[in-house]
Amino acid sequence: QVQLVESGGGSVQTGGSLRLSCAVSAYTYSGNCIGWFRQAPGKEREGIAGISTDGQRIGYADSVKGRFTLSQDNAKNTVFLQMTSLKPEDTAMYYCAADDRGCSRSVVNGFFFLSEFRYWGQGTQVTVSS
Repeated sequence: QVQLVESGGGSVQTGGSLRLSCAVSAYTYSGNCIGWFRQAPGKEREGIAGISTDGQRIGYADSVKGRFTLSQDNAKNTVFLQMTSLKPEDTAMYYCAADDRGCSRSVVNGFFFLSEFRYWGQGTQVTVSS
């Protein structure tokens, strides 16, 4: 069982930045793939970024590549999503999720399948105003 808690959401103007955090339960941190997903009202949930907890595999969706950056603090079992150059279309509920089998090749290639991630946090809202 993996438990995840997101934080760091908020409201910013276009071009602004936010850093989201995903705290992962300590006894299960290693060996996971931590993915970030988002869901805007009326739209399907989409994967945007993922990183293995050993840092060896990382991937981004085209929609955020060059603007969002993943990092982690292994001592705190936390993964961060630094979001810059935010746009109104980035407005969504953001979720982190864990695949306890590690990051698949699809994640590295920027494709994220919801079914691969079995554990989910409760989400944090990001709102970007124009």
